[in-house]
Amino acid sequence: MGAGITRRDFLGASMLASGAALLGALSPADILAAQAGRAGQAVAPAEGIDAWTGYGGVGEYANANGNTWPVVMAGHAMRDGVGQPLPADVVDTGESVDCVIVGGGISGLAAALTFQRLAGKDKRCLVLENHPIFGGEAKQNEFEVGGKRLLAPQGSALYFTQMPHSALARFYDSIGLHTPKLHYQAWGGKAPEMPLARNPYDAIGMESGQYGFWFGDAGQSGSGSWVRDAVRTGFSGAPVSAAVREQLSSWFANQLNDRTTFVPPRYEGDAVARYLDSITLEQHYVERYGVSREFIRDYLAPVEGGGSGLGPDALSAYADYAADLLHMNEADGDDAVQMFPGGNATIARLMVKSLIPAAISGPAGVEGVTRGMVDFARLDVAGAHARVRLSSTVLSVSHDGDPAKAGSLTIAYAKGGKLYKLKARSAVMAGGCWTAKHVVKDLPTAHRAAYAQFYRSPCLIANVAVRNWRFLYDQGLSGCRWFDAGNGGNIGNYFEVRKTALTGVGESTISPDSPVVLSLKILYSYPGMSTEDQGHRGRGELLSTPFREIERRIRMQFHAMFSGFGFHAERDIAGIILNRWGHAYLSPQPGFFFGKDGQPAPRDILRAAPFGRIAFANTDLAGAMDHRYSILEAQRAVAQLCDSLLT
Repeated sequence: MGAGITRRDFLGASMLASGAALLGALSPADILAAQAGRAGQAVAPAEGIDAWTGYGGVGEYANANGNTWPVVMAGHAMRDGVGQPLPADVVDTGESVDCVIVGGGISGLAAALTFQRLAGKDKRCLVLENHPIFGGEAKQNEFEVGGKRLLAPQGSALYFTQMPHSALARFYDSIGLHTPKLHYQAWGGKAPEMPLARNPYDAIGMESGQYGFWFGDAGQSGSGSWVRDAVRTGFSGAPVSAAVREQLSSWFANQLNDRTTFVPPRYEGDAVARYLDSITLEQHYVERYGVSREFIRDYLAPVEGGGSGLGPDALSAYADYAADLLHMNEADGDDAVQMFPGGNATIARLMVKSLIPAAISGPAGVEGVTRGMVDFARLDVAGAHARVRLSSTVLSVSHDGDPAKAGSLTIAYAKGGKLYKLKARSAVMAGGCWTAKHVVKDLPTAHRAAYAQFYRSPCLIANVAVRNWRFLYDQGLSGCRWFDAGNGGNIGNYFEVRKTALTGVGESTISPDSPVVLSLKILYSYPGMSTEDQGHRGRGELLSTPFREIERRIRMQFHAMFSGFGFHAERDIAGIILNRWGHAYLSPQPGFFFGKDGQPAPRDILRAAPFGRIAFANTDLAGAMDHRYSILEAQRAVAQLCDSLLT
């Protein structure tokens, strides 16, 4: 932990180690020689793994915080074609299943459930997942602080109540989410109650004045000043120019109560939607809110990025509206936005409980899967009609012959240092675009060209457990956002104290003396660069920075902002878990949703029909990072296979 590590050191070492660590059936000497010729680096020491991944918390997700070092190395091996063509000594499992589903996140699990329901109980499906536990980005972190169990999401966090008879409402009900509206912690203790958010994005105190804005000092790292009740006072006292103060005031006032005349799209593909997809989100903000490009890049990026990982300059304006067209239950109002303590890990657990009931102990339902323990041995039982095989990185999916005529597929994957292969009648590619384009070996030219227009950007979710949040309460704050006045020294942008849903674990009340988890979403935007280049540069930064350096920056950030409130990082921070997602967001550029220059949208090429015996799912095909789209895309892909191949 004491030694520095450069980007070149890390990337070279990870590329070298990937083949040897994961694909022991190949010749390590050949792999290392090939990689060393390109990277020119030595293999990273064993302690470097923990120095990069860092602390993972407690419980079932302790060794699965984001993309850990082994997962990253596996991805690099797959990307670089290690193990292709398949060697003679690949282990043939002898299995032949009706459907292999590549990816065990929300989309993959939804595909397995849909397959089981549409194809029939006699058909067999196998989910291959590269992480050590299912869920993809819908996983959770667990802390134990002062004898109390605290949960926080690793990635996918929110879900929404749906119209009562919609496909999504029926799906929720089918997995045991019978009461989508949750109950949350009550106020406890003697201190006067402070209204609290129910998720990391609410900013509930902005309207009432219990939200703070911190402006870092451009001339001196680690110093800055607070502005409170900023929206109601027009950012009076903010250390910025009058023009910036006016734009800040106008922007945040409009977020609370939109005074513009803009009419958003009413359905996907209408004239408004198509116009928005022809311009950047930055241009749309200029047109709708009258703010300047410089203001957007200095004060809004990357937070106001349409939920797509980058700042508005890099994204299609339609990205800001795509998820809204799934239509929450309007009768629920603000209560339509819900969150489990560990985010959508609970939805993933409900899905696994429905798919393989014995795989999670205890009864079905939200409290059952929250309290129950995963029986990992039950996930992959020989002869079962539905199976989930973990820590299995799929390296290739290919037709056995001409894709138009082939009767089967060969699937190859790495697990435990060996290569395996099996047969399948069909496959659903439920992982992201960045893996599917490498895994499907006989992918047509049109599909490859389409995938080349899918750009992903990284995200780091840092969950910081503090022993109490009195340092905020005593200042009348429940949340905050920070700016750095252009010095680039900050990490993250905001956090929110939140009361958590009551799901059978954790405390039923919250007070200023309760331990809580503050979630920081750290994004990587570089305004002015292309969408693709911003993603590459962000991943370089995410991959090159060891745990210790990120931990140091978080502690320094908290010290700079809160030391004047009596906060002491060494005393008050109980633990930090980092969740690195190298391809967290599909970041759609203008033209992604509806095409441009007379060409079809890239997503439509992949959604239109299966390629031979392979169908494509995952939320990135919708262009919006929302677990609801993960479910809907999975249902579409499986239905296409059942209609064309498995009837």
